[in-house]
Amino acid sequence: MPPAAADGPRDTGGTTHRILIDHPLEDRLDRFLADRLSLSRTRVQQLIAGGRVTVNGKPPQKRYVPAPGDEILVRVPPARHTTLESEDIPITVRYEDDDLAVVEKPAGLVVHPAPGHESGTLVNALLHRLGRLSATGGDRRPGIVHRLDKDTSGLLVVAKRDDAHRALSEALARREIRRGYLAAVWGHVDEDRYTIDRPLGRDPADRKRMAVRPEGEGRRAVTHVRRLERWIAADLLAIRLQTGRTHQIRAHMLADGHPVVADPVYGAGRERGFAGAGSRWAGELSRRAGRLFLHAAHLSFAHPRTRELLSFTAPLPPDLAAAVEWARSTSSPA
Repeated sequence: MPPAAADGPRDTGGTTHRILIDHPLEDRLDRFLADRLSLSRTRVQQLIAGGRVTVNGKPPQKRYVPAPGDEILVRVPPARHTTLESEDIPITVRYEDDDLAVVEKPAGLVVHPAPGHESGTLVNALLHRLGRLSATGGDRRPGIVHRLDKDTSGLLVVAKRDDAHRALSEALARREIRRGYLAAVWGHVDEDRYTIDRPLGRDPADRKRMAVRPEGEGRRAVTHVRRLERWIAADLLAIRLQTGRTHQIRAHMLADGHPVVADPVYGAGRERGFAGAGSRWAGELSRRAGRLFLHAAHLSFAHPRTRELLSFTAPLPPDLAAAVEWARSTSSPA
């Protein structure tokens, strides 16, 4: 099957992003731009090395930290066809127009190609289903505005055109895209509503994990938590992200003492930490869930062209919904 187009027809001249810094930043330029433009750090570093990024009209130093008053210009090359193959992988498209699409990612599907996952990803499925994706994210991440972990299910917005991608990325940076999750966590949180505001960075003991880090060593991460139900040895939570760091919910809930149910990275074996009947109940909940109990259930944003408010809700998939029904039926009201 021939490669699919990775851009809309009106975006063939490439795009230029102009960013004015109006407050102090902690992140280096490459990290800041990766977050702001929804690009990989590798992609940003390539743009910097290729002379496509300037700060106040000059090429920046490799470790430059933007300062208030800086004007950053990022010139993304003209769109071209991606070398990725389209693949007929079943996905649910909740909404689609010429600019964007909202899709439901099933658990177990990697969002974009990466070492170890060169095919069989959501991007491959999107190329087959949608035909065109924006090229702003580069050859490996066409159309991808934000991501979900492989084992997380739920809603994602993807861009079909570069101008839509740019507008959605800027809205994400301004925290104008609302993302809500449902999660079951081990134990019982202390309050019905609270906020976790603790910086996250790479875990020095395991670079594949994220961890709460001291001020100045991590990036600010803010997670809003609301308890929906209290079960025998777990709580069902509604979680809203204010920031979008890698593994943010999973790392924050672990730091809070309540890792996500069946999380193989941040909560492995935690169900065995309860006493007596609680341990048996926890083991059964983990078995019934069968995978990370985290689902992107709500997504809302203003359409980048029409400014119409779009709002979507995705119910729990059958595996997690069945686990919830069992947990309710075996837990006394609190």
